[in-house]
Amino acid sequence: MACDYIELANKGVQGLQPYQPGKPVEELERELGISDIVKLASNENPLGPSPKALAAIHTVLTELTRYPDGNGFRLKAALAEKLGVGTDQITLGNGSNDVLEMIARSYLTAHSASMYSQHAFAVYPIVTQAIGAQHIAVPAKNWGHDLQAMAEAITDKTRVIFVANPNNPTGTWLTETELRAFLDKVPERIIVVLDEAYTEYVVEDEFPDGITLLKDYPSLVVTRTFSKAYGLAGLRIGYSVSNPQVADILNRIRQPFNANIAAQEAAIAALNDEAYLQQSVEVNAEGMSYLETEFARLGLEFIPSVGNFISVDVGQPAAPVDKALLNEGVIVRPVAPYQMPNHLRVSIGTMEENRRFIQALEKVLGALAGEQQ
Repeated sequence: MACDYIELANKGVQGLQPYQPGKPVEELERELGISDIVKLASNENPLGPSPKALAAIHTVLTELTRYPDGNGFRLKAALAEKLGVGTDQITLGNGSNDVLEMIARSYLTAHSASMYSQHAFAVYPIVTQAIGAQHIAVPAKNWGHDLQAMAEAITDKTRVIFVANPNNPTGTWLTETELRAFLDKVPERIIVVLDEAYTEYVVEDEFPDGITLLKDYPSLVVTRTFSKAYGLAGLRIGYSVSNPQVADILNRIRQPFNANIAAQEAAIAALNDEAYLQQSVEVNAEGMSYLETEFARLGLEFIPSVGNFISVDVGQPAAPVDKALLNEGVIVRPVAPYQMPNHLRVSIGTMEENRRFIQALEKVLGALAGEQQ
């Protein structure tokens, strides 16, 4: 080719690497020719979708020839009632990642910067760099956000700060007192994104509900998703709640029909299925306790987590361990791109899946130790 189409792209995009999702089961089946695979890589709900959500999807199957409600009226109304906010505060997304990109596109330029914590979600630098803005990663403290250091790192160029609570992939979390103290230091001109993708799983008493903070902090944007505790990852549906002016800006660049018919109906149903949500939380707590106990038995350090995943230090570079686990039919997530080269992030599965993972991990670590002798 005479023309270099990579060089034609904007410089920020040129410097990016594609986001690497968890390996799909089908891909591993093709690569290794194995079956009975356990996937604990993408923080998905192991229970499958809510029965009420499945029933809601069935009711709209004959309408798939139609475009969805572009404004998401019924879903916004359901969210507004559930959360105690106005519908004019809500922006719907094709997953909450979609909303994160809208925020970056709305409030960042090539002359401004975003900020986030080390070991934080990979999408924050991606959406920043894609539009040519600067991005600052502030060193973590005990694997989590060092809010004091983040406050001190604010400059005249800072326009967006991403805070994940709980944080992915470390599972660390911030109390309401810590979060308020930080927000009090942030100038109102800076958009603070509170990413609460895993909030429904958290049972800690001091954990904040970001929605209740909105009245005190007009620059705050809370993002949430139906992909995790609500079990709808495959439908890609998320949202943000903010002050109406911010929501107005986000909705100006939101792509038409970004929330499909099935996603909207399933989300409405899942939002009101309290029994399903409670079961999801209980299954997660049981699985988390089991994995913590087993890691301790195996002499492995782990990062205490309040999400639906846990990161474990395997005591050596994690890539060979991950590869060996794949050969055992167990998919987890290496997190070397997050500057955690010895850690694997493991989603909480059913107890059968959790036991299968531990058995495979113990076998793999034993085999690798034997090879090193």
